[in-house]
Amino acid sequence: MNQHPKLAIIGFGTMGQAICAGLVEASGYPAQQIQAADCHPAHAKVRAEALGIGLSKDAEAAVKAAEVVLLCVKPKDLKDLLAGLTAAGALDHKPLVVSIAAGTTLAFLDAHTPEGTPLVRAMPNTPCSIRKGMTVLAPGKGVSEAQLATARALFEPLGRVMDLDEKHMDAVTGLSASGPAFVFVILESLAEGGVQCGLPRAVAVELAAQMTLGAASMVLETGRHPAALKDEVTTPAGCTIAGLLALEDGRIRSVVARGIERATQVAAGLG
Repeated sequence: MNQHPKLAIIGFGTMGQAICAGLVEASGYPAQQIQAADCHPAHAKVRAEALGIGLSKDAEAAVKAAEVVLLCVKPKDLKDLLAGLTAAGALDHKPLVVSIAAGTTLAFLDAHTPEGTPLVRAMPNTPCSIRKGMTVLAPGKGVSEAQLATARALFEPLGRVMDLDEKHMDAVTGLSASGPAFVFVILESLAEGGVQCGLPRAVAVELAAQMTLGAASMVLETGRHPAALKDEVTTPAGCTIAGLLALEDGRIRSVVARGIERATQVAAGLG
């Protein structure tokens, strides 16, 4: 497949725009090789024009001309979309199809596309919009390493990319895709603690956000277990252990872990 294959982005909302921006602005993907389609194109017209890509309501035409199709529509809209594309023969040339729809299995995609269509399931998250994201890919049967590499190249400008078996994708959704919302709540709570102790709110938010960024970066860049890094901060009879014990009184570990578990269960039913 070409280094910059003709790409159709179907659904040009938050994630469709984030992926497109990463490709054009960060990786030098030629804008003329990208055609987006959305049922409400007027909402995204300014962004499309800024990126220099084509945008219309005609998903069938975009897909017919594409070598790679990126599906960025809501899970509830995917069945009708694929039915329309299949009926119109838009997928007959068997482009690589990559879907970011949560809870939508490869088996579902296979059942609603022409036989032999190469399929990849992807789960990005919202930090992709600032190129600090995490995306997990699960390839379908018959997807070649070259095709999987093409799928990776769509998301690598947006952050980290990982390949996993599809059986893990609901947990990935619960942890990685829903996780930013959980972190925002925790970050807000950290800042509230600072406000309670006399810090101006803007200062508390900046301190909490930069501290969270730094702590996460230490885990990624050192490769060390979070518990080991935690122990280095926790001196005997110090303020950190006192704060940790207060958090443990509130069952913080089990509450957060159960939140991921519940999000995973709901993700499994979205498709």
